[in-house]
Amino acid sequence: MNIAKLDSWVKEKEGIKILDRQAIESRQLEKLNRLLEREYARQGFYRNLPRRLNSLKELETLPFTTEQDLKEQGNRMLLVSQSKIERVRSWETSGTTGPAKRVFYTARDNDRTVSFFSAGLSELIHWGEKALIAMPFTGDRGLGELIQEAVEGLGAVPVPAGNMRSFGEMLELLDEEKPETFIGPPVLLLSLLRMRPKSSIKRGLVSGDACPPGIMKAIEERLGTRLYPHYGSREMGLGGAVTCPAFQGMHLRENDIIGEIVDEKGKAVPEGEWGELTVTLIEAGAMPLIRYRTGDISRFLPGICPCGCCLRRLDSVSRIGEGREMEELDDYIFQIPWIVDYRISRKGEILEIEGLTTEKGIEEKAGGLLPGEWKGRKLNCTWKSAEPEDEPCYRGKRRIEN
Repeated sequence: MNIAKLDSWVKEKEGIKILDRQAIESRQLEKLNRLLEREYARQGFYRNLPRRLNSLKELETLPFTTEQDLKEQGNRMLLVSQSKIERVRSWETSGTTGPAKRVFYTARDNDRTVSFFSAGLSELIHWGEKALIAMPFTGDRGLGELIQEAVEGLGAVPVPAGNMRSFGEMLELLDEEKPETFIGPPVLLLSLLRMRPKSSIKRGLVSGDACPPGIMKAIEERLGTRLYPHYGSREMGLGGAVTCPAFQGMHLRENDIIGEIVDEKGKAVPEGEWGELTVTLIEAGAMPLIRYRTGDISRFLPGICPCGCCLRRLDSVSRIGEGREMEELDDYIFQIPWIVDYRISRKGEILEIEGLTTEKGIEEKAGGLLPGEWKGRKLNCTWKSAEPEDEPCYRGKRRIEN
């Protein structure tokens, strides 16, 4: 088994000949202290933090940064002038009110993300092949554009599908371009594979939403190869952690990010235990968040990866709250092989499901496999066969609508 490509990437970026825990943690502390000095000089949001820590353990004594802080104080977290900002990403969190979250990036921040993407994608993309990118293309080095840069840097051919096409348009693109690799959300990949069982897709990197075990298994059975999950968020520069050929967790980008897992009270948990992922961005130029609570549940897998890479590995990642309920529903409902996609909403104690099936005449059969209740809640299901003009039920993260 080959060691993770991320190992060589970190060595190259940091000028480290031998990458072990001592080397990476020493570099993390060095960068963290450099960041604290910058924060003190800027006198912004983090002005009251100490200027120096003696160990990474002392990071646990610093206060958390919350989603509300980011919404209300985001501009005070900037460490560069507006003239050095290349990209601003702004979005609203479902179910909340008030100002939107805004995250800023310099050109160097985006360049480093492209470089990280290239390292992760090099595990499954081969020179001269095509990679379909089913991520948002928003211009000005948006997520889709950054992935496209990474694919081109590997000598492969990007197929920019975006995330606004109907199923018919996506299938037409598959038939015309015949990409070997898919990059995008897991449910969309499963939907396409069920609608076009003999497509050209051989490998997949899934990101942008949770990938429950049942969905991962269904995709891998269709592909005949293992799936490469990736974890990232806007707050952490889009690229965070990616799977290696051992397929035992996602290696965290530890030369750029310090990760912690904490319990509900904010206390660090032992390695191997589940909790909320907290990140400190020690390499971000524009907006380096310190101890940011992501709202995601995961754990660090104990020990060194079987591939030999010492970078810590995240297990599967789930959202706190209703996001986990949606993942459980996906895991349950997509066991039915005729289901292409579905949308769900809450009407009191009833869960209303409107879904698409692979072909006509099996709507009743698909619906009959679902009981009338799920965890004590009544399911009211309506199914129809998917038509070319139908669109994926969710453009972003899947959620139960109220």
